[in-house]
Amino acid sequence: MIQAVAIDDELPALNIVQHFCARTGFVNLQKTFYQPGEALKYLRKFPVDLIFLDINMPSLNGIDLYKSVSQDTMVIFTTAYSEYAVEGFNLSAVDYLLKPFTYKRFLQAAEKARDFHAYQLQKDNTTAPYLFVRADYSLVKIETDTISYIEGRDDYVKIYFKNRKPLVTRMTMKNILEKLPANQFVRIHRSYVVALRSVESVRNKMVTIGDAKLPVGNSFEENFLKNFNK
Repeated sequence: MIQAVAIDDELPALNIVQHFCARTGFVNLQKTFYQPGEALKYLRKFPVDLIFLDINMPSLNGIDLYKSVSQDTMVIFTTAYSEYAVEGFNLSAVDYLLKPFTYKRFLQAAEKARDFHAYQLQKDNTTAPYLFVRADYSLVKIETDTISYIEGRDDYVKIYFKNRKPLVTRMTMKNILEKLPANQFVRIHRSYVVALRSVESVRNKMVTIGDAKLPVGNSFEENFLKNFNK
């Protein structure tokens, strides 16, 4: 059960979140607040797992409020202003709900928070069959067995899949390798990581995955072949 609070200076908006949480079996909405200052006092005494947080509040901006809370606390921003999406993304928000939102969209965000919370509680995330990356102003859950290969681009990586378009996320190759199962993924080049099950052929230091032909770097060749031959 995820312990949560909701903060919004508009009572109708709080009522909607309260109603939606009541329909969602895994979110326990402890309290609602229409005065951000009171919410901040409460959170300092009683930490929660998740905050549903409006951004554009006159007495205390939601962005500033969240910066004052432990960053282990997940946040789903709720606002009528799409221009705040970038700020929410930079603060590692789980999701960003643009008002007015439906229950279906609310549930999607809540499920994302539930899955991410479970992921955080695991002692070793590399054993999980999925990982989370940040893209499109929120967390995106990716099943590891859907990944074909990954291309590194400076501080970004581009993740390729068999049956969907690639996804770009701000992350280093080192960061994403730490999240992936070591027995399923291997680095073949400073710019490429491949899923071993997706490799169709290896010839002349080139790996074929679908239509892609990826180079094998000299310093990565021995380790790649050792894992591929297993």
